[in-house]
Amino acid sequence: MPDLFFFAIFPYVAVVLAIGATWYRYSRDRYSHSSHSSQFLESPMLYWGSVPWHIAIFLVLAAHLLAFLFPAAWATLAGRPLRLYLLEVTGLALGITTVIGIALLMVRRFTRPRVKVVTTTMDWVLLLLLLLQVISGVVIAVTLRWGSVWYLHTATPWLWSLFSLSPQVEYMANLPWIVKFHAVNAFVLIAVLPFTRLVHVLSVPLGYLWRPAQVVIWNRRRTTGHN
Repeated sequence: MPDLFFFAIFPYVAVVLAIGATWYRYSRDRYSHSSHSSQFLESPMLYWGSVPWHIAIFLVLAAHLLAFLFPAAWATLAGRPLRLYLLEVTGLALGITTVIGIALLMVRRFTRPRVKVVTTTMDWVLLLLLLLQVISGVVIAVTLRWGSVWYLHTATPWLWSLFSLSPQVEYMANLPWIVKFHAVNAFVLIAVLPFTRLVHVLSVPLGYLWRPAQVVIWNRRRTTGHN
């Protein structure tokens, strides 16, 4: 019964909640779709936390997405021992980078008073969920080797079964608990997304493509240095 709920029902609940809450938030207060910047790259801690985090998590998500969308091509890529080994080592290195990055961002938010005061409860919830997600990913990479291959025979068909509206729980039911946690926590993040500042990743400024050009004119009289 728990597997049925977490792998056949909860994913749809999370997606519907994310779509509905995002639409409601955008329609009521579209200006809240912002990261509420705290001055990007303002300090070494922010730099060494934010830049590695964004780069590493993008590459990790891209690998997951490519293996999901093009399983045959990914199987060919991982079909040689050397390429499989390189994929595993690269994935583990990126995973460790994400853990370090998110940990630094959390320390910064906790130790810097000006940042801490603007950090909401949902921000902390989001950071904790992200930390758990990347840590569980690293644990999987270390303890359950060759995920680049078995992902194709477990998570990929399960995700495709969700898209076809005929969830096949058996693909996930017999996996270790850490893999189940990693999968479920991913959908928890999707459900929580609209209630956090991370929702800004969904805001694509397409309006800038056809907005009339704006000319900025310096209107202040320049000083020439003469009296």
